[in-house]
Amino acid sequence: MAATEATRPGAGAGTDTYDVIVLGAGPVGENVAERVRAAGLSAVIVESELVGGECSYWACMPSKALLRPVTARSEACRVPGLQDAVTGPLDAPAVLAHRDAFASYWKDDGQVRWLDSAGIDLVRGAGRLAGPRRVTVDGGRVLTARHAVAVCTGSRPMLPPIPGLDRARPWTSREATSAKAVPGRLVVLGGGVVGVEMATAWRALGASVTLVVRGDGLLPRMEPFAGHLVAESLAEAGVFLRTGVEVREVRREAPGGPVTVVLDTADEIVADELLVATGRLPRTDDLGLETVGLEPGSWLEADDSCRVTEVTDGWLYAVGDVNHRALLTHQGKYQARIAGAAIAARARGVPILESDPWGAHAATADTRAVPQVVFSDPEVASVGLTAAAAERAGHRIRVVDQDLGAVAGAALYADGYRGRARMVVDLDREILLGATFVGPGVGELLHSATVAVAGEVPVERLWHAVPSFPTISEVWLRLLEAYRQ
Repeated sequence: MAATEATRPGAGAGTDTYDVIVLGAGPVGENVAERVRAAGLSAVIVESELVGGECSYWACMPSKALLRPVTARSEACRVPGLQDAVTGPLDAPAVLAHRDAFASYWKDDGQVRWLDSAGIDLVRGAGRLAGPRRVTVDGGRVLTARHAVAVCTGSRPMLPPIPGLDRARPWTSREATSAKAVPGRLVVLGGGVVGVEMATAWRALGASVTLVVRGDGLLPRMEPFAGHLVAESLAEAGVFLRTGVEVREVRREAPGGPVTVVLDTADEIVADELLVATGRLPRTDDLGLETVGLEPGSWLEADDSCRVTEVTDGWLYAVGDVNHRALLTHQGKYQARIAGAAIAARARGVPILESDPWGAHAATADTRAVPQVVFSDPEVASVGLTAAAAERAGHRIRVVDQDLGAVAGAALYADGYRGRARMVVDLDREILLGATFVGPGVGELLHSATVAVAGEVPVERLWHAVPSFPTISEVWLRLLEAYRQ
């Protein structure tokens, strides 16, 4: 039976009534639908683009496929015995072909087959709310939900109001991760995760890259040393960094021609492409939010079970980027698991565990233990609160820093290993509030820190979690030794 036919058990053959309607077939929507199906409810997903969403085709997967050859080559060049073997530039066509494969060549057949195997119906088209528990698809077909509608439509790039920018047809994250050729000259506007990662990738693939940042440094939401170390590495790789400047105007005389970026210093930068990576907006502008009393184009405020707080009767959920809690694919999937469990519990009349902040129905990690990896060179990995955020929240803290390059495992990993580690300790409770690592390969260190933060593991108990020697993870021992001094 095809996934587009509404004949699943519980759906009602020949009807368009389901227990749960999900708007958006990205990883978040897929996980909401899968969780409610596993609980015995019927589900349908409405999607106007590719099943699999932004992460699969224009974000996580293609961007990391572009970046992995970059970091692998960089690390190999610092390993004795490999240095002479790794010569010459990256094979850009091979890297782009590798990226295409991980983006499934922008075809969603495999994802559709998965929906079918999971018993989840798919309706292709633009879904809009049409009042409580009702969704229209492309203005015609009407779907009705018995229990819940989940908005999982994600976010889109934000283009700042710079004169001439809209006419210049700039790259956004989508074009930056799917481009078919390496631009000769690329200007990247924005020093956040997308800007840093794409500057890293396209510079290594041969582009001349200028990174323009309005603020004083890179990765402003992370510990300051993270942005400093990444900036040093980008500069060494040949990226031109312009910090503390703003773009006043963008000019492009002809489609496909050169683009001129005019700075507030009166300097002009001419490039072949301009990537704008200055933030995200919710994909809620054409969802019919006005039919349920909400503002089109707004972020949807949700409680810890991801239920929209401003809609009566509790039937509308906002999961993933649209609720603005934590704009990361893995956090959206985490929220989906929480929301799916909450929807199923409410449908069965089971009490929701709202009193348990770490229970099955509360997305507590969104505020206390959000992990993130920036796949730059070097990598940046963080979880929980930075020192500044912890102080703003009123915690009495102690910050412990260590030179990651001084750990034996790091020295073995690569000659001249440069990195840093920090843990932020709540002095009143003696638990970790946050941790940050910068250095090659540190993304694989992060989950141990996430377990410590989410589990609120006492520092004294961490002392008994013995890291293997010689690994980079031994930095945990050095951090704890410094804390006990």
